[in-house]
Amino acid sequence: MSPYAGLSLWHATAGDPLEPRAALPGDTTVDVAIVGAGFTGLWTAYYLAEARPDLRIAVMEKEIAGFGASGRNGGWASALFPASLATLARMGSRETALAQHQAMRASVDEVIRAAAAEGIDADIAKGGTIVLARTAPQLARARAEVADARSWGRGEDDIRLLDEAEARAVVDAAGTLGATYTPDCAAIHPAKLVRGLARAVEARGVTIHEQTPVTAIEPHRVVTPRGTLTADVVVRATEGYTPSIRGLERAVVPVYSLIIATAPLPGALWDEIGLARRETFSDHRNLIVYGQRTADDRLVFGGRGAPYHFGSRIEPAHDRDERVFASLYATLLDLFPVLAGTKVTHSWGGALGIPRDWCASVGLDRATGLGWAGGYVGDGVTTTNLAGRTLRDLVLEQSTALTMLPWVGHRSPRWEPEPLRWLGINTGLRTMTLADAEERLTRRPSLAARAMAPLLGGH
Repeated sequence: MSPYAGLSLWHATAGDPLEPRAALPGDTTVDVAIVGAGFTGLWTAYYLAEARPDLRIAVMEKEIAGFGASGRNGGWASALFPASLATLARMGSRETALAQHQAMRASVDEVIRAAAAEGIDADIAKGGTIVLARTAPQLARARAEVADARSWGRGEDDIRLLDEAEARAVVDAAGTLGATYTPDCAAIHPAKLVRGLARAVEARGVTIHEQTPVTAIEPHRVVTPRGTLTADVVVRATEGYTPSIRGLERAVVPVYSLIIATAPLPGALWDEIGLARRETFSDHRNLIVYGQRTADDRLVFGGRGAPYHFGSRIEPAHDRDERVFASLYATLLDLFPVLAGTKVTHSWGGALGIPRDWCASVGLDRATGLGWAGGYVGDGVTTTNLAGRTLRDLVLEQSTALTMLPWVGHRSPRWEPEPLRWLGINTGLRTMTLADAEERLTRRPSLAARAMAPLLGGH
């Protein structure tokens, strides 16, 4: 068995030997070099190769395709974008902000279409997302979210408020008072999708060099211990691993999200819980949690709460935090008491990339030939697809509706140096955890969460 099979439930059940491809053989010249064989890099290569089969495209990967967040996430292909419509409007206009939102909605269907076109069976089910309200403050946030959506002209087909009976008909979680629901999400098996996408990219003539760490990205050059890759365009698609590249130590911070998965549950339990269409689910608490029902009837449940590590360090040991795993299991039982005694068969984690202003971006600097995409704040499964198609248009110098979106060309400020970074991020994570406890006790919105929201991407 490949050692990579132990990375997550998804890797273990991908139906793939996970054997590394050949490393970069030495100094090489291509038209487009892409650093990172996750969703961003692979979607970019896929759409470029589709549009221009003559292009020489090479993808560099330190481990194997789908090693990072692309293969380990919670399996939501959603229309969520980390920045609010108000933030996007400030970067462009009301019209371009709404265009970005519509592009995200359309991208959910494009992920599904592309997977089907390439014969990738990624256990996809577009059941939408239900976000439960289980306390009075959560219900207030749910109502406010729908009211805000209406102020932007977003209708019932986009997001709607469910009463208690409607919410429980979808998923019968304890304490449910109501919920919001959007159809714009598909539950997926991320490792099946990213590994299948790597094969599809190779079938289009793209070369993927694995076991090839990148030490520096420079204008028209990718530097590795195995040789230098020279290219007209170099695309950085490294997300949470970006700080490991020289000169990019403060571009994003890697924050860990951890996940547990149960054994397959019997039909009688699912009859009680619901999620009949494999809806993804969450609730309106301050500290993010997320879950899905898998194609083989497991319950996969994850959340934030793991600490940020000083100096943006990323290490295999950080993928596991038994305290957080225990907290996730307790939260799962709080949601679904019928799961008491259910065995957890897999637990894992991984780093996601957070920019200083919590706004994802994509762009290409023509003068240097350097392109980039990232800063998804954990909402990357679908956003990477939009990024890949946008980078295709930018590389091919085509002005399109995608290249006019407000996130294109945006540059986030750098994070503070240490120890300010460590203090600020971990204080924020701790505050949001305490805010949820405060709201359960007081049944009022947390003042601490409100004060911290601007620093944590809140709107």
